[in-house]
Amino acid sequence: MLNRLLFVVARLAFGAKFARDGYDNLSNREDMVGYAESVGVPFADVLVPAASGLLLVGGVLLAVGLAPLFGVVAIAAFLLGVTPQMHDFWNMEGDRRADELDAFLRNASFLGAAIAFAVAMREGGEN
Repeated sequence: MLNRLLFVVARLAFGAKFARDGYDNLSNREDMVGYAESVGVPFADVLVPAASGLLLVGGVLLAVGLAPLFGVVAIAAFLLGVTPQMHDFWNMEGDRRADELDAFLRNASFLGAAIAFAVAMREGGEN
C-alpha cells in the first residue's frame, strides 16, 4: 500500500514538472521558437509547438494516471528529440559549454527516470 502511494506521488510530481514545462514553452512560443532557430532547429515554428504540446500532454497523462505509459513515452520522446539539438555542449566553449553540459546531463537523468517509470509500469502494472 505504501509503495503504491509513493509511486503515485512520484508519478504525479514527475508528470506535473513536464506538464508545466510544456505549458511554459507554449506560453512563450515566440521566445522558444527564436531560441530554437538560433541553434539551428529546422522548421522551429512547427517543431517547437509540436514538441511542447507533446510534453504538456505527456506530463498531464502521466500526472493524472490517464494513459500514464503513453505519457511517460511522450516525455521520453521529447527528451530524446530535443536534448542533443538544444544542449549540444560538444560544440560550445567556456561557460556556455559548462551550462549546456549541465542541461544535457539534467535531461539525460530525466530520460533515465522516464525509462524507470515505463519499466515499473510495464512490469508491475502500476498506474
